Amino acid sequence: MLAQALSVVPTPSKSGRKSTTKRQGCVLYYKWNSNESHHYRFISIIYFCSSLYLAAILIPDKLMSVSAFNRRWAAVILEALTRHGVRHICIAPGSRSTPLTLAAAENSAFIHHTHFDERGLGHLALGLAKVSKQPVAVIVTSGTAVANLYPALIEAGLTGEKLILLTADRPPELIDCGANQAIRQPGMFASHPTHSISLPRPTQDIPARWLVSTIDHALGTLHAGGVHINCPFAEPLYGEMDDTGISWQQRLGDWWQDDKPWLREAPRRESEKQRDWFFWRQKRGVVVAGRMSAEEGKKVALWAQTLGWPLIGDVLSQTGQPLPCADLWLGNAKATSELQQAQIVVQLGSSLTGKRLLQWQASCEPEEYWIVDDIEGRLDPAHHRGRRLIANIADWLELHPAEKRQPWCVEIPRLAEQAMQAVIARRDAFGEAQLAHRISDYLPEQGQLFVGNSLVVRLIDALSQLPAGYPVYSNRGASGIDGLLSTAAGVQRASGKPTLAIVGDLSALYDLNALALLRQVSAPLVLIVVNNNGGQIFSLLPTPKSERGRFYLMPQNVHFEHAAAMFELKYHRPQNWQELETTLVDAWRTPTTTVIEMVVNDTDGAQTLQQLLAQVSHL
Repeated sequence: MLAQALSVVPTPSKSGRKSTTKRQGCVLYYKWNSNESHHYRFISIIYFCSSLYLAAILIPDKLMSVSAFNRRWAAVILEALTRHGVRHICIAPGSRSTPLTLAAAENSAFIHHTHFDERGLGHLALGLAKVSKQPVAVIVTSGTAVANLYPALIEAGLTGEKLILLTADRPPELIDCGANQAIRQPGMFASHPTHSISLPRPTQDIPARWLVSTIDHALGTLHAGGVHINCPFAEPLYGEMDDTGISWQQRLGDWWQDDKPWLREAPRRESEKQRDWFFWRQKRGVVVAGRMSAEEGKKVALWAQTLGWPLIGDVLSQTGQPLPCADLWLGNAKATSELQQAQIVVQLGSSLTGKRLLQWQASCEPEEYWIVDDIEGRLDPAHHRGRRLIANIADWLELHPAEKRQPWCVEIPRLAEQAMQAVIARRDAFGEAQLAHRISDYLPEQGQLFVGNSLVVRLIDALSQLPAGYPVYSNRGASGIDGLLSTAAGVQRASGKPTLAIVGDLSALYDLNALALLRQVSAPLVLIVVNNNGGQIFSLLPTPKSERGRFYLMPQNVHFEHAAAMFELKYHRPQNWQELETTLVDAWRTPTTTVIEMVVNDTDGAQTLQQLLAQVSHL
């Protein structure tokens, strides 16, 4: 900019008369022909001095003003988020995001979390949101850093967590012209965000009330999923603060001292009572419990028991699964035959895990099929004729009280008991199926469980019986194996509770650098890595045996001792149940992370499940 300012200084000359310029130190000398006008020389000197003043003083201030106003603009954005319950904010390193990062750092309302990997950062935020039930903000720089948030955003949209993605961007003139780290960010997440906002470059021409009301509208109408707020910033990004933009901020008046949004949206309509509920509660019904909170799980269990209806509880239902091993006994024709007598099915919560449960859910044909969940959308891959009731589960139960009746199912409770006894008979072998059954014995007191995807969650769902009301978390929306360790870290940080997390070896490898996040825990965290050397869930599927290992299982033949050591985490590799239990007792005593690698025979878990399915089907 200084060179540009100096370039406008005229070099006086007249037709046929040349002048020359030379530089000595920081002073510019002019040499004119002897017959040059003294008047013109005087004007030229004045012009030069004025230009030098502008270059040396005014232009640097202008540059500083851009930096300062970027930060004021960002400060308004961050303050607006606090009015919607945002307390946790996750920040990745980056230059273009400097205004947002500094604004977040200066706002005392936030709890700050940092991570060097944006994909893991998004899942960390997801875990924080699962437990806090509040929106969580994420700040990343421009470019592919933004794209790394995609998996967490997709999961949040399917499971109902609220994420606010603040993505820094280059200004418009640097897009599609070869500028570094500049990609087309607006709209890059397609239909996955609930709301998308592409902000303009910070300018005082736009009133601050527009900025806050735009954010308030998006967050005030957000019931689930993510909000993408794209924030372009021009350089300079660094510099000391000055007075630029103070009056722009002050036009928000006492909003700065208030704690309410600038724009308050009307609250969502409350649950409506089904007027014919008194009629249907007297019929033969079945309750299917999917993903819900621990408190809701206890209420649903009591509600179903009062009605006398069988409750088929998913691993994420936290209902206590009063009819355990449902994914086993649903393979028995006696059970499905009895369930056919149901006149109404009420499904509370979504994201069902068990294959046999999903098969029965798809084939059942009751007179009425109701799905109750706070998340919008159909949530029924079988497309039943019935009612889709968008409501908080606990609120809906209050509006639809149970009437005490005798249980109408006779065969199913007997089958559930026999299935559990069949599982218990196999519990002594040291394997992943047995671990899934025993997992309820290893839960920390006043703690929580995080369950990974793929084979492990299916084994726990089919073979275990978790305590009613015990918190269970998982990523069962898109059911990917990416970001599981990062999500578990967020779950622990938001709750401060002792946490047991269990994942497979490929899941652990996929998110290995998230072990860095597990160095910072506020209570004991135990990560059990079930190492069956690959994606053994494919052993349950009719994949071609000739190519199963190379293209499906993909065994890696690795162990995790050195990975734990790299991040200074405790590590154990027990050889039997006694060693595992001793390790767990020690691990729950200290607020650190312990990695337990349980090496098992490759296909034993899948084979045990298949054997039990065959056994229970013939009871």
